[in-house]
Amino acid sequence: MRLGINLGYWGAGMDSDNLEVAKEADRLGYDVCWAAEAYGSDAPTVLAWVAAQTERIDVGSAIMQIPARQPAMTAMTAATLDSLSGGRFRLGLGVSGPQVSEGWYGVKFDKPLARTREYVEIVRKAMTRERLSYDGEHWTLPLPGGPGKPIKLTVHPEREHIPLYIAAIGPKNLEQTGEIADGALLIFPSADHLEETALRHIRAGREKAGKTMDGFDVCPTLPLAVGDDVSGLADMFRPYTALYVGGMGSRKQNFYNQLAQRMGYEKEAAEIQDKYLAGDKAGAAAAVPHQLIDQTALLGPVERIAERMQAYAAAGVTTLTLAPAGFTLDERLTALRAGTDALVRAGLA
Repeated sequence: MRLGINLGYWGAGMDSDNLEVAKEADRLGYDVCWAAEAYGSDAPTVLAWVAAQTERIDVGSAIMQIPARQPAMTAMTAATLDSLSGGRFRLGLGVSGPQVSEGWYGVKFDKPLARTREYVEIVRKAMTRERLSYDGEHWTLPLPGGPGKPIKLTVHPEREHIPLYIAAIGPKNLEQTGEIADGALLIFPSADHLEETALRHIRAGREKAGKTMDGFDVCPTLPLAVGDDVSGLADMFRPYTALYVGGMGSRKQNFYNQLAQRMGYEKEAAEIQDKYLAGDKAGAAAAVPHQLIDQTALLGPVERIAERMQAYAAAGVTTLTLAPAGFTLDERLTALRAGTDALVRAGLA
């Protein structure tokens, strides 16, 4: 099992620290460094900055939002980043959510599965550097009846095939991801529930495409905090979990809330959402069960983290992405180093 790191969003006051975390992960042999975007920092700019100051670690978008860019623009960006980084770019895509898609980008959040499929087909076709034409429900290239003509990408990516990942939570999205992508970006993953909540759906998609799980990258992100007080460490992530389960999306369309329900936290997920949407963020955080946090994060001393890593590897994870937590840079770097120590202790390095 390989290790990655997720820097999250840029511009939160820890930018210089984030760069040092990425450079240390590069030195320690981490496999990939992911950066996120929502409605603040964009992922490609951050990844170009990180790639310019690292040597070996891959850089990946987790995610570039589908409603933010036309697919041909995404192909241009992916090819450029792969060329600039010397073949170290991984393209992670996702539809975001209805509030961001419609409120920030002005793009209707309808038929997300069909839009994702067409988007991936266009991106991949563009990156083959053949002349781009496409006739779909959501995109038609070139536009009919006008001056447009099929054009081909002029940038040469470093590699013929840039790995393409999709951020997926729901069963149908997971199945399609298995069918059309090279990897899945997962959030709030529990080793105990990974088969039922994710892998069986991904496997069904792989089978639909006539493929096995060989070569498919199962890539969940987990917060990482090192110390002896597991309960206290879990409390650090209460606001984070409450934000996603309670407030990331509308009452009817919160994919993270639905995931918590599928993990057996129906009552708790409803309470967290009720309080968060009522403006009681502290109450929502307090309502997050300790077990939910502990199941979806790596907490405790190195020995305990190593045991959890073994469980994730046994469940089918191929790249475990860590989000090292801490109030200072030294604490985050200590957590990062603990991640490699735990991987060795687990016999997975």
